[in-house]
Amino acid sequence: MTTSKQYDVAFCGNYTKDTIITPDGIKHVDGGGMNYAAHAAKQLGANPVVVTRLNKEDDRVVKAFEAAGIDCFPVYTPSSTLMTLEYKTRDVDQRSLYVKGTAGTITPSQLDEINAKAIVTNSSLRGEVELEFFKKMRERKGVLLSADVQGFIRVLRGESLMYEPWTEMEAVLSHLDVLKSDAVEAEYLTGEKDIEKAARFFANLGPKEIILTHSKGLLVHADGKDYHYEFHAESMGGRSGRGDTCVGSYITKRLTLPPREAGKWAAAVTSLKVEKLGVFDRSTCLVEAFIQKYYRD
Repeated sequence: MTTSKQYDVAFCGNYTKDTIITPDGIKHVDGGGMNYAAHAAKQLGANPVVVTRLNKEDDRVVKAFEAAGIDCFPVYTPSSTLMTLEYKTRDVDQRSLYVKGTAGTITPSQLDEINAKAIVTNSSLRGEVELEFFKKMRERKGVLLSADVQGFIRVLRGESLMYEPWTEMEAVLSHLDVLKSDAVEAEYLTGEKDIEKAARFFANLGPKEIILTHSKGLLVHADGKDYHYEFHAESMGGRSGRGDTCVGSYITKRLTLPPREAGKWAAAVTSLKVEKLGVFDRSTCLVEAFIQKYYRD
């Protein structure tokens, strides 16, 4: 497919066929960071595009993007990424991850025909997006470039995903404008339990803005300042995809708003998303009302 269309945000990451195990039972969900992020961006009125890899048998995901008005550029692979997310307790930040198959590496050439104001990688494990990708994307002038820590410190050993040191961290971060992490990942990489200190650690390596999620809310670190937002969710039934929804909504709004305001949108959208399994599907009007109620200043 060739395109000359201009997109707001390109979300790049492999589709994941998720099995989610909780104390309440087992559910099967179409996952992948780009899936959650792109649908959130679309609901907020943006024109996103998805770059992904998956098995042809899971083509319903591509059709779902198209039905939602989201262009998708898939590469079909022998296996989709097959992930199991196990929450043994009701602590939504504590989970075990297992992978029985992967869809391989997203290459810079997959974006050759795509023009976007921002490029976000929502990878699930190491090897899905590599350093060369960021070097190539950084050559694009004026593009906002973002990545998620999870796609680099999660390493597949057998069928288990384990945290391992990220030797290319400084090299990758030197190319980024925005970095997304959660509190557990941040502590692992920086040694800091204090999320503000962890955010500053990352910022000193290159990214001008840090999005750091934790069980109670969201921190946006930008221009040397810290902005905190609490999540206000009635349930955590849709915890999977929290961070991806957060970064998708933040980057979308960041194209037109300063960090502090974009953070409000990200906190509101994420609060509403975690109440429900699957992708974010609430209206912009509802999000605006939520911001007025909880984040007026």
